[in-house]
Amino acid sequence: MSSTVAQNPQTPPRSIATPCIKVCVVDGASSLCLGCFRTLSEIAGWSGLTDDQRAAVIADLPARRSRADPGLPGSA
Repeated sequence: MSSTVAQNPQTPPRSIATPCIKVCVVDGASSLCLGCFRTLSEIAGWSGLTDDQRAAVIADLPARRSRADPGLPGSA
């Protein structure tokens, strides 16, 4: 007998992984990392965030790209 657990598509995945891509350059004007577009405090506190808090950060990342200096590597 196999047990299959259906995942709810509206629930964020358990233990959301870091969006870090190992390109750690901070744009001074926006204070965002140009690799993952998180703030330094978000990066430092990532392991202590709840899944809901991580999901909220992840959802906001695409909008943050436009706040970074387009002349800097990784922001284009």
